[in-house]
Amino acid sequence: MNLEQLEKGDMVYAASHIYNDGSIPNVPDDLLLAAPGTRGMIVETGHLEDAPQRKIFLVRFEDAELNLGPATGCWAEELSASAG
Repeated sequence: MNLEQLEKGDMVYAASHIYNDGSIPNVPDDLLLAAPGTRGMIVETGHLEDAPQRKIFLVRFEDAELNLGPATGCWAEELSASAG
């Protein structure tokens, strides 16, 4: 599946370790938000003004208790459509 075709409400998985780069308020910088294989839900898609040709996904990943965490901006290469 082409990740560029995914939309709001679709399920994805982290393809790499995803850390807070300082852009999520009230979350410590460099906090691990998702390890590879962590399931998440796309809550919005868009692009950055500086990179209109690249789609960015706003994803909320599950924690160990299956609660959704903060919305996290991810590039397609940081996500996978399957757990494995």
